[in-house]
Amino acid sequence: RPGLALCVGCGGRIQDPFLLRVSPDLEWHVACLKCAECGQPLDETCTCFLRDGKTYCKRDYSRLFGIKCAQCRAAFSSSDLVMRARDHVYHLECFRCAACGRQLLPGDQFCLRERDLLCRADHGPPHDGTAARGPRSP
Repeated sequence: RPGLALCVGCGGRIQDPFLLRVSPDLEWHVACLKCAECGQPLDETCTCFLRDGKTYCKRDYSRLFGIKCAQCRAAFSSSDLVMRARDHVYHLECFRCAACGRQLLPGDQFCLRERDLLCRADHGPPHDGTAARGPRSP
């Protein structure tokens, strides 16, 4: 199909012997397919991500659009184990009580108040049976 396709990047006719196809029907000159953020050429040797009509390298796509830890705001790698609380996702090391700093482990009871995780000791009712007035400080 060279000579018949129009490049999504520059709008020109692709008459080169090779073209790059992104998604099922977006075609590019080899020289035009670049990361919209850093300008890195995107070819058959690297992963290309498409969002809102723009192309991104894997690093920039993850940085801009990837899920980030609710505590440290850093992105996750594909090998990270995570903990979830409602819509929030945390690195294992970041999944800690905001009041006492204790790391919360799978099976631990906790409370999520706004953005703060609280362990059972810091969100539960006092041990003497009186009504709780809110989270207790250590």
